[in-house]
Amino acid sequence: MLKRLFFLLLPLLLISCLTQPPRNNSRAPSWVTDVYSAFPQAEYVAATGFGDSRAAAEANALAALTAFFGQSIQVERTAFSSYEQAVVNGIMNNWTDTAQMSSNIKTLASMDNLMGAEIKEVWFDSRGTYYAAAVMNKANGIRIYNELLKNNEKIIHDLAAQSSADPVSFKSIVCLLFAAVLADTNEVYKNIVTLLDGAVNVDPLVIGGLYYRVAANDRIKRTGIGVRITSGDRNGRIFGAFAKCFADWGFEPFLIPAPEGVGTRYLLDVNIVLSPVTLPANPNNFSRIEISAELMDTANNNVILIPFNFNSREGHVSQTEADNRAIAAAERNIGEAFALRLEDYLTKLITDR
Repeated sequence: MLKRLFFLLLPLLLISCLTQPPRNNSRAPSWVTDVYSAFPQAEYVAATGFGDSRAAAEANALAALTAFFGQSIQVERTAFSSYEQAVVNGIMNNWTDTAQMSSNIKTLASMDNLMGAEIKEVWFDSRGTYYAAAVMNKANGIRIYNELLKNNEKIIHDLAAQSSADPVSFKSIVCLLFAAVLADTNEVYKNIVTLLDGAVNVDPLVIGGLYYRVAANDRIKRTGIGVRITSGDRNGRIFGAFAKCFADWGFEPFLIPAPEGVGTRYLLDVNIVLSPVTLPANPNNFSRIEISAELMDTANNNVILIPFNFNSREGHVSQTEADNRAIAAAERNIGEAFALRLEDYLTKLITDR
């Protein structure tokens, strides 16, 4: 989850499409060829677009306006996904003090153009082409993004404080990882303010995302996750499936020979039963696999954090291949269902301030 980097334009946008009806004059208005003739560059960032419909022209104009900011507002896909998920899960609401800021943040994570952008003019040339002018008032944009910067900085301070309460814990780690996401998005906001010719108001005590990721990785190495499997794990395949779920978050789980399990903060206790099944009047061989697992916190009376159960029956003419198919079915389910439960648990740890 934290390893593959893909670039995606951060959804930063609240669009006001309050426009005048498209003008249908034979002579093109001056902004069609020179947008800054109508919107002074000292006050606005502006761009034009055209298309065979009004909607296409407006979309192209907004895309051209976004292109003005170029590479400076691109972030890792993982950072955006984490930010978007936090918004969807309502986590940001718990860390934001005002309803208006919560509304702005929700808009940022659900739209595809710049917050503060709007369509100011539309013109139809009577020959099948629409033209549109998209603009952003610089002063308004500077105010919006500086407010978002300050809001994120406050959350980062709170997350850092919470991460210190129980340093060797899942909560500590996810707080630092989320602080890194917010610090990354703040770099985007800073770049936007700068391109709008504004002064960036930042807290010098808030460090970049890399610092928080390094701190999280250090705590990950000190937060042991042991996996204890009673029996029946052929070639370590079930361990590997569970281990990958944790590794996607950066953790390094290790296998504990049963019945040991002390010396680690978190313990995943797994029981596997793989048995042949005979079906009357069926020439094929069948295998049933049953898995029960519990992720426990050994520092808190072995409280169960995530329970997990799976069972399946698979068949083949060969008993060996039937066993193999049953194990493969378990691997797939762990990689999907258990991974989602782990993601849900870790993400929601940030909910409580």
